[in-house]
Amino acid sequence: MPDSPVAPVTPPPAAPAPVAALVAAETELVAASAAASSPAAEPAEALIVAPVAEELPPPPPAPTVQSPDGRFVLTATSLTVLGQTFGLREIERAEVQPVRWLLWYLLGGMGLTVVLLLFLNNWLRTIPTMVGLLATALMLLYGHRGTNRLRLWLLAREAAHFALPGDADIWRRLTGELNRRVARAHDQAAAEAAALLAALEAERNAQLAAAIEEADRLAALNPAIPDEPA
Repeated sequence: MPDSPVAPVTPPPAAPAPVAALVAAETELVAASAAASSPAAEPAEALIVAPVAEELPPPPPAPTVQSPDGRFVLTATSLTVLGQTFGLREIERAEVQPVRWLLWYLLGGMGLTVVLLLFLNNWLRTIPTMVGLLATALMLLYGHRGTNRLRLWLLAREAAHFALPGDADIWRRLTGELNRRVARAHDQAAAEAAALLAALEAERNAQLAAAIEEADRLAALNPAIPDEPA
């Protein structure tokens, strides 16, 4: 029987050069990533811990401000008006308003009318008439000048009123500064109260956690004995 022809064995095709290069590159990339993820390979800069930001010092206290006549003295914590002192935290707000003396207006107007009527009826001579007109004009000017009414709204108390003569612009500037310091004092008081409440809450939570831990410890030392069947 004739020998059957044997088919020649064909070797597997070799991987193309580009594919081999890609496999080698992927292997090197995996090795490099593994070396970089190890703690020994971390750079020294990564181990540096950022410094803790230091707390800024509190701002300096506000300077003392007062009026030219010394009737209004404002410090960082208190206000003194005409010898009466108030704490900034007991003041809600303040306002100043120019007012006119209505009584002097009425007296000046009525006096001026009476003097003119007497002069027109020849009941007064020229010199007394001029003196009367001068006096009544001074009354009108004094009533027009008036004063400045400072009103302090106090917490849980009636408002306090003060009469401050002089230029209204000066008192408006002082009152604006007073309102700014009052608002700052109330904000500081609110921050202090919030910090105190947070400290009290943390202390209460710590005591509660300690009590729970103590109860668990006692329960572990004295385990419950199961009831025996009857």
